[in-house]
Amino acid sequence: ISVKAIEKGLGKLILNEAKLKADLENNWAVVAEAIQTVLRRENYPAPYEALKELTRGKNAIDKKSMHAFITTLKVSAAVKKELKAITPWNYTGV
Repeated sequence: ISVKAIEKGLGKLILNEAKLKADLENNWAVVAEAIQTVLRRENYPAPYEALKELTRGKNAIDKKSMHAFITTLKVSAAVKKELKAITPWNYTGV
């Protein structure tokens, strides 16, 4: 009975795709986990702390600020390219 009720309720949901896209566009902090994981793979010193400084206390982290942060990292150009390819739309979690 509960599964049928859930299915019925989910069928009534209406997604506001424009709002979802806008929220993701204005919140690139959601990819911080992926960036941290790549930095750990590359043996980057203190990746959590580097990202914490970027993501804490700021109103919004957008593409421009995330890419500016990536540009400052002391990693190879190939790793920077890999990091810049991570977006809120293609990252689904570790």
